[in-house]
Amino acid sequence: MDFKIETYADYTVRGEQPEILFWVGCAGSFDERAQKITKAVARILHHAGVKFAVLGTEESCNGDPAKRAGNEFLFQMQAMTNIGVMNGYGVKKIVTACPHCFNILKNEYPELGGNYVVVHHTQLLQQLIDDGKLKVAGGKFIGKKITFHDPCYLGRGNDVYEAPRSIIEKLDVELSEMKRSRTKGFCCGAGGGQMFKEPENGTKDVNIERTEEALALNPDVIAVGCPFCMTMMTDGVKNFNKEDRVKVLDVAELIAQAMDL
Repeated sequence: MDFKIETYADYTVRGEQPEILFWVGCAGSFDERAQKITKAVARILHHAGVKFAVLGTEESCNGDPAKRAGNEFLFQMQAMTNIGVMNGYGVKKIVTACPHCFNILKNEYPELGGNYVVVHHTQLLQQLIDDGKLKVAGGKFIGKKITFHDPCYLGRGNDVYEAPRSIIEKLDVELSEMKRSRTKGFCCGAGGGQMFKEPENGTKDVNIERTEEALALNPDVIAVGCPFCMTMMTDGVKNFNKEDRVKVLDVAELIAQAMDL
C-alpha cells in the first residue's frame, strides 16, 4: 500500500472522527486471498477521498460463525466486546466487504446496543459512483463476459441485488445471469458455518453444483461480493481445471484493476 490505513485510535489521538469504519472481518484480515479484497476496497476509498479508519487489533470476530453454529452465548460475548469498542469511539457508519459481517452488524447488533448505519462495500461503491466521486472505466474488462454470484446474506438475506450489478455494468462488459440468481440465487456452500467444516456425505458438493452453473455460461470472470463465496467458487473452478481460463474476482477487485489502483 502506498498510503497508511489509519485506525480509529489514530483519529482519536488527533481529536478527529473518520466518516466511516471499514470493518475488515476475519477473512479479510487473515485469509491470504481475502486480504487482496481488503486492499482493493481500501485503495478505492482512498482514491475517492473517503475518510475511513479500521479498528485494527481492537476488531474481533463479529460472532456470526458461533451464532450460526448454535452457540448463542459465545456470539453475545463476541458481539458485546465489539459493541463496547465501537460505541466507545462513537462509530456511526460501517462498511464491510463481507455479507456475513454486514448482516449481523446491521440486523443483530442493534438488539444488543450496537446501532449503526451498515452498508456492504458494493452499496458504498455504487454511491460513490453516483455522487461522481468515483469515475469507473472498463479498462481490460471491456467486452468481457462476467457473471455475478449473489451472496446469500447480501441478496436473499438483505435484498441487495442491484448495487453489484450496477457497478459491473459500468465496466462496459457483458453481464450474464446464471439460471439461479437474484431472489432465486443458490448458495456457494459456505453459509451456516459450513465454511469451517467438511461437507456431509452426498452425491455432489454445493460449490461444485454452483460452479457448474457459472461455467455453463462460459464467462471470463465469476464476480463475487463475499470472501466465503470467493473461496468456494475458486475451489470449484480449480476442480474443473479452469483457473487459467476463468477468474474469480470480487467486485471491488474488478473496479480497482479497471482503474489500475
